[in-house]
Formats: sequence, structure tokens, C-alpha cells
Amino acid sequence: MIEKIEITQRFNFKRLNRHYESFTIDFTNKNAYYKISERGSGDKILNESVLCDDSWTDILVDLRRNMTSKIHNLDDNEIDRFLTDFDNLKLFEDFESEEFLYFSKIELIYSCIVIIYSTDGYAEYSFKNNFPKNWSKFGEILNDLFNFDVLHLNYQKQLATPLFYNIKRDGVYDGDEKLSIKTIEFGHYRTYPYELPNPRLIINFENKSIEGYIQKELTENDEITILNLLDKYHVYAWILEDYHVKSHTRDPDDLEGYDWYLEMVFKGNVIWHIFGYNDYPDTYVHLAREIKDITGMDLLEIGTISEDDIELFNKIGDKILS
Repeated sequence: MIEKIEITQRFNFKRLNRHYESFTIDFTNKNAYYKISERGSGDKILNESVLCDDSWTDILVDLRRNMTSKIHNLDDNEIDRFLTDFDNLKLFEDFESEEFLYFSKIELIYSCIVIIYSTDGYAEYSFKNNFPKNWSKFGEILNDLFNFDVLHLNYQKQLATPLFYNIKRDGVYDGDEKLSIKTIEFGHYRTYPYELPNPRLIINFENKSIEGYIQKELTENDEITILNLLDKYHVYAWILEDYHVKSHTRDPDDLEGYDWYLEMVFKGNVIWHIFGYNDYPDTYVHLAREIKDITGMDLLEIGTISEDDIELFNKIGDKILS
């Protein structure tokens, strides 16, 4: 018999603006409550720099405001109904967990851990992209029980993850529609001596501008070049585990080296976001090298990557792109 369920969700927006939360449903004591909160509460936002888009701000503020000390009491009928619905849902049947690490060299915009405690022990399920097939239905059951969106499904519709979108090598799709890009922001910075996250490049397709290390009007040729590069090096798919082989293969030489982030905002303010701790997706170096050839500038800072790591990126990236 299930005694307790813990749902821990992590949202990574800008490098210094994250949100962790854990919601516990305790059937033995007939209540439910939030257990932990990191990165403060309320509407506090850490201002990092001029940003290409602030679509994430309202989400982060509301996530933090929803973190309350309220105890939700449950009666026997509510518990019986929920456990029956949950059992019928078969949420984790044939589900394969992704590896969960408290420190991961490449972080995505969303990750989740569900721990189910029962009289027979406990089971733990973690994921970043391979959402359980009935995750949305689970959210509806929780909403019916507590009268609020425990799994933040409304906000999940604004995050470029495989829950509501199809992430392909050539783009992010809503059904058959490929979402158009509004803005791209890239930042790269030292962690020792410590630097605040700072965008190196902001590309605004709506305002037709490029800002940062390059200041210029975004021309039609620029747009074509940028979109071709994203497609050629499968950048949209960097959030998928298939492009993190290097990060699981070898640690970078200097963990106190450089961090980075890349954000794309699509039509409808759908946010695609990834950041890394001195490590990169498998085709990053190939993209960086071509950008350097085009601009004459090492905008993606491959000069900070060791020769041994470059060799490994070349090998893995060549295999992916072949």
C-alpha cells in the first residue's frame, strides 16, 4: 500500500534564477504540504544583465509565490479515490528513469523526481525529457484533489520539452508546425575568478538586431546563416540525452573553468534553455568552429576547451553529424 508520494521539481531559467520544490502527499497522516524551497521565495529575481527575453520571469515569480506553508488535509474518501485513480493510471508502467545527479555538467530547463513510499519499500523515478506517458493525466488528478496545478502543467506548455512539443534536430514542433524563433541569447563566463553570467550575443529576429560582441542589424542573409547553423549542428536537440555523450564520458580538466548558457524563445513565448558547467553538448565544438570561421571571432570560446576534450568532441561530434 502507498504511504507517501514526494514530487520534486526543478526549474532552471537564467543561470542564477532557479526554482526547486518538493510536494509531499502523506497518506498515513492524511495531509500534503511543500517540503523544501531553494533560491528564496516571493518575487525576488536576480538581475543578471540585459536579457533577450523575460518570458520566464512571470513563471518564476508565480512558482515561488505558490510555495506556501499551508497543510492540505485529506479525508478517507479523498485518499481512497486518489489511490484508486493513481493505480488505474499505471503512471510508471514500462517507464525507464533517466539518471539523476544533484550536480550535472549539463542542465536543462526542467527535471523531476517522484519517490513513492509504500509498505514494501520505495521506488524512485527521475526524468528530464522522457515524461511518463500519463503525466498530464496525473496532473489533472492532483488538480482535482488539491484545486491547484501541482505539476505546473500550464507553465509546462511554455517550456520546450517533449511533454507538449516534438524536439527534432531541425527545430521545435507543436504538432506539425515548426515554431519560429523570436530571440536567441548566448552567454559564456568564468567561474574562477567569479564572473556574473553575461550574454555574449543576443539575436533578436523580431527587432532585426544582433547585440553583444557583435553589434549590427540582422540582415536576411544573417538569418539564413544562423538558422542553417542551428539545423546543421542539431542545436535544437542539444537538450536531448543523445547529445550529452561527452559529458558522461570524461570530466573536463578544470571544473572551476567556464560556464555557459544558451536560450531560444519561440513563437508563443515557448522557452528552450540549456546551461553547462565547463562542459558542452557533443556538436558544440563543431558549431563553434564554423562560427569562428564566419565571424573571425571565437564567440563560443572553444579556446577555453582543452586539447584532450576537443579531440573527444571531434570524435563524438563527427559520428553524430556523419
